[in-house]
Amino acid sequence: MAEPRLERLLVKQLGECCDADVDERLELLSACAETADETADGDVATLATLGDGTRYRLARILAAADGELCVCELEPVVDVSDSAVSHALSDLRDAGLVTRRKDGTWRYYAATERARALFEALDATREGRRD
Repeated sequence: MAEPRLERLLVKQLGECCDADVDERLELLSACAETADETADGDVATLATLGDGTRYRLARILAAADGELCVCELEPVVDVSDSAVSHALSDLRDAGLVTRRKDGTWRYYAATERARALFEALDATREGRRD
């Protein structure tokens, strides 16, 4: 048996263990790993985008807003330069967390459903967190 620690865990959980039990668990875990591998790059990039304070704040503001906001509405509420706001919004757009609409010289941004869902998940789990 190639996985002695896994075998010991299964013995503890099941009371006994055979090679078929280990193989079954490894097949299940391999399927989970495949799913993780398929989504990892995009999800890690999305979460990394939110790892910056300015981008997080802008995405959070847009998710809480009722509809689109113009860049000129966002700039006064974050304490960074105009170019930093524009760059952060571009990164959020590239990550699929906000949409952008141009109307002449004006740029309007709105949170995507994915951004809203991420913030809802964070909010829903914040209170119950115990480390």
